[in-house]
Amino acid sequence: MLALNQWQPTPPIVGLLTDIDDTLTTEGAVPDTVVHAIAALKAKGLAVIPITGRPVGWSEPFAAAWPVDAIVAENGAVALRRNASGGLDKLYQQDEATRIANFAKMQAVLTQIEQTVPGAQRATDSAGRECDIAVDHSEFTQMPQADIDRCVALMQAAGMNATVSSIHINGWFGGHNKLEGARWIVKTLFGRDLDAEIGQWCYIGDSTNDQLMFQHFENSFGVANIERFVPQLQHLPRYVTRGERGAGFIELAERICALK
Repeated sequence: MLALNQWQPTPPIVGLLTDIDDTLTTEGAVPDTVVHAIAALKAKGLAVIPITGRPVGWSEPFAAAWPVDAIVAENGAVALRRNASGGLDKLYQQDEATRIANFAKMQAVLTQIEQTVPGAQRATDSAGRECDIAVDHSEFTQMPQADIDRCVALMQAAGMNATVSSIHINGWFGGHNKLEGARWIVKTLFGRDLDAEIGQWCYIGDSTNDQLMFQHFENSFGVANIERFVPQLQHLPRYVTRGERGAGFIELAERICALK
């Protein structure tokens, strides 16, 4: 990983996609300075879209309050965007019948995990989840790596996708993920082909849940606390900030603004 000050983008940057937990947040909260950095990016004409494993219910107040174009929640399954009346529209990648069928199957897997893996607990934000499940490994409990691996294996054995963020183990049915969610929301909001202009977009994150994005984006960034996950990453971000969490995000935002 190269230092952020070595980043010299060639095309003009048009947008920033970002993880939320431990990328925008510090000690579980988003500082006002981070929200101001997002507003500065918007003032420069950039698109800003958080893409998170958090549930859509948890994301709603932030989608309403932050100066972002949308929030993509549940690892690409659902998006929230403001409508003309100031409310939020909820957009899904799967139809309602598919979501209902998948929800029942996912709850069965979650119950199996809680009964099979000692100490496994569903994430406290589970009530707001519609298209995935989440097991807490570092938000309010500390799960050994071996048990994290067992949870992932149980999800995968049930035919689910599984990924590990800085706080949760997420599982879901369907072909969506953070990258597909990014492609979908860029096309939906702007009518643009993300892959065709990938050099004009940035992504910043902090964990194994972001490595598909690190692999795909040439302008990929990790906040400094990504160091915890480096041994588990097959794909590293190209650049890394000096600061951890929200401070690292602010570094990147300031660098992008300086280029405009």
